[in-house]
Amino acid sequence: MTGHETVLLAATVTLLAPRDGATYLDGTFGGGGLTAALLAAASCRVVGVDRDPQAIAAGADLARRYPQRLILVRDRFSAMQQLLAGHGIGAVDGIAFDLGVSSMQIDQAERGFSFRFDGPLDMRMEGDGTSAEELVNTLPERRLAELIQRYGEERHARRVARAIVAARPLRRTAELAAIVRKTVPYHGSGLDPATRTFQALRMEVNDELGELERGLAAAERLLVPGGRLVVIAFHSLEDRCVKNFLGARSLPLAVSRHRPAVPQPLPSFRLLTRRPLRPGADEIARNPRARSARLRAAERTAAPVWGNAA
Repeated sequence: MTGHETVLLAATVTLLAPRDGATYLDGTFGGGGLTAALLAAASCRVVGVDRDPQAIAAGADLARRYPQRLILVRDRFSAMQQLLAGHGIGAVDGIAFDLGVSSMQIDQAERGFSFRFDGPLDMRMEGDGTSAEELVNTLPERRLAELIQRYGEERHARRVARAIVAARPLRRTAELAAIVRKTVPYHGSGLDPATRTFQALRMEVNDELGELERGLAAAERLLVPGGRLVVIAFHSLEDRCVKNFLGARSLPLAVSRHRPAVPQPLPSFRLLTRRPLRPGADEIARNPRARSARLRAAERTAAPVWGNAA
């Protein structure tokens, strides 16, 4: 388990406050950094979940070190309730999500996540389903532009989509990156012009926003009163999703004076971070991937799950 440094690790462990006998879920096991830190901090149990089979396989050594305290499961974290039930676990004391793609995935050219290396246009975390190659070669131009604009927040999305369609078929990451770089002006910000397009395709391929929404809802159901949720996002859309979810559930719904009064849900969370925590200059210098990280955390109250109230 090398090649990946867990972002905001100390802050995450502090907020989760691991204690002996408690159970925690690391919903994005990745390189195992957070799980290892939790296991070292207390005599607790951790369930590590990751949709990437390579991440789970790489965690075998850690699982052998903690045979009674670590359970590794290959699946999506949105399915955590069913996964935990399969191991006789009905509730947990803490949950963490470190969203996005890991350094290990980026550094493997054959996975097709990065424009820094030439590889197949894949981007599938699980290795199955629709690939990025299929998307860029089959989607109508308008649908491709919408995808790039929504998930990449790319101002030149329509221009990029037009250039992609004109250059079809595309098979390699280097091909796609070259087309985007010719199409999107470089403003000297340090951000490669291909970044937003690659990000958008990856998020679509892996349904990352849908996974997050379902995962947050599952976390609300699984956390015990006093249990804590920590989420690290690297994308503004993901961070907004977390902010809205926790913000809504940390206060009662506003009552409209134009509608009859109805019982309002009690807050199911208490915010632990009013504003997102950001990495310091030292961490960013050591790990440039950390520069866009935003951490939000909240503590579960004893109130019922909101269901469809939000």
